[in-house]
Amino acid sequence: MSFADHFSQLAQNYSRFRPHYPAALFKFLATIAPSRGLAWDCGTGNGQAALQLVKYFDRVVASDASSEQIARAFPHDRIEYRVERAEQVTLASTSVDLVTVAVAVHWFDLDTFYEAVRRVLKPGGVLAVWTYHLPLIESAIDRQLQFYYSEVLGDYWPERFHYVDQKYQTLPFSFEEIETPDFVMRAEWDLNELAGFLSSWSATRKYSEQKGSHPLEQVWPALAAAWGDVNLKREIRWPLYVRVGKYPHAP
Repeated sequence: MSFADHFSQLAQNYSRFRPHYPAALFKFLATIAPSRGLAWDCGTGNGQAALQLVKYFDRVVASDASSEQIARAFPHDRIEYRVERAEQVTLASTSVDLVTVAVAVHWFDLDTFYEAVRRVLKPGGVLAVWTYHLPLIESAIDRQLQFYYSEVLGDYWPERFHYVDQKYQTLPFSFEEIETPDFVMRAEWDLNELAGFLSSWSATRKYSEQKGSHPLEQVWPALAAAWGDVNLKREIRWPLYVRVGKYPHAP
């Protein structure tokens, strides 16, 4: 399965218009890892999750198959960035306490990736994957976002995105699962910042390339009317859908 680079052309916007994962998520993951020596953040993108992990782990290896994403990653002296496919990681066997994949595992060849995870994890090591779906703002705005996502962009999402639609509940996950608390991302954005976020979606880019126009044009009048003053900051929430597990043969 070749790497489908949906995001390289979006790297600049992706870095600017992405919400931040809650600190409580990383604190929780650090408490269930067998130790805090090494974390591997796979599909790291711009390194957002890696920057949180390094607060708890001595060292973080952050890998991504996209050299464009890695080129824009946030530098840190204890984060080693690597351009590598998830399935072909060069980490040593039984060297990793925690593997994280933030909104990326659905792109991977899962069988091969999980084999790599089992190889690199220490006994009792933990794998955590998570995603989020549409933002929640208020009902009139949410309806426009649902229409944009499902109707305007419906034919432009990659096939594997169905795992995100199903909030990772149908994602194959061959690890001994651990119950997790609820986690929510939050941001305070105006309408232009929300538009930047929507423009960073891979389906938005694909639509624009094929149609020669921006798909937001189809919903902008209704979305702007529902929002009100474009400079008004609104709270935006994204519930996280998290799967966490240990290698089943680990003690």
